Amino acid sequence: MNPDIIWLGIGLLGQALFSMRFLVQWLASERRRRSVVPVAFWYFSLAGGSTLLAYAIYRADPVFIIGQLTGLFIYARNLHLIWREHKARVTETSHASS
Repeated sequence: MNPDIIWLGIGLLGQALFSMRFLVQWLASERRRRSVVPVAFWYFSLAGGSTLLAYAIYRADPVFIIGQLTGLFIYARNLHLIWREHKARVTETSHASS
């Protein structure tokens, strides 16, 4: 199989994963009747951004690479903040019930 066709498929997969984050966010907001950003949004951002970064590296596109690297940092940071907040809540709950 032609490597360019495989990489095109990887690029399309990355774009599909990245686009899913908007569908997830929209459905969560509709369900709650207010604007929300569910954790799945950040996971789809990370998965799509990582896949698109691999594609950008293959294409040797520095603009695309820089954009994806910047985004990946932001997505990872948001997940870190979410995990940290969750851990603090769990710790607080366990101390309150002791």
